[in-house]
Amino acid sequence: MRAVLFDLDGTLLDTVDAIAAALNLALAESLLAPLTVAQVREMIGRGAPLLIERALAQLGAPMGEAAQAVLLQRYLQHYECIEAGAGHSAHVYPGVRDCLQQLHRQGLRLAVVTNKHKHLACGLLERLALSEWIDVLIGGDSCARRKPDPQPLQVACEAMQVKPAEALMVGDSLNDVLAARAAGLAVVCVPYGYNEGNDPRALACDALVETLAELPALLTAASH
Repeated sequence: MRAVLFDLDGTLLDTVDAIAAALNLALAESLLAPLTVAQVREMIGRGAPLLIERALAQLGAPMGEAAQAVLLQRYLQHYECIEAGAGHSAHVYPGVRDCLQQLHRQGLRLAVVTNKHKHLACGLLERLALSEWIDVLIGGDSCARRKPDPQPLQVACEAMQVKPAEALMVGDSLNDVLAARAAGLAVVCVPYGYNEGNDPRALACDALVETLAELPALLTAASH
């Protein structure tokens, strides 16, 4: 094992409050009703465009392509303002910092592969003081395709000069599992994130850790 790829939202960071707040601001501008945080939590995954589609479907509010594009843009603008502001609400899950520090100290290369736009992900990692351990960041706009397509994972491996068989994907959703399997990576899941309303414990992963603090020991045991 030479590299570990991490999903961002629901794996390293809890960002649902900011996502819900930004989405509801954008919906209000289009004279649409708000959604609860619980509803939004079940919509997260596969990127912002699909989040907008799911929100409109939930509200029973069909929208033309042009209007939907405006809604998406407003959501992204609101989200960036919220997360870049002094009152940003994203927080790091327990065990994440220790995990990244230990893996980095062990000489593993680390990447974040997310469907969030790259500049938004980069800002979060910097503000929450995680970026020093991350060698490569692949966002939803870094490639032609997003997870669950394997392309973002393949691009990350190429950037770190490792083979897929030498890398591990760590995530919280079916998207992460499907992308990892298609790219030829082993995959470990966490049970606390966003899996589009489905139980993460039912995911067909190679292992499940309660917190990322358990991951370094798991990798050490697997290497012996």
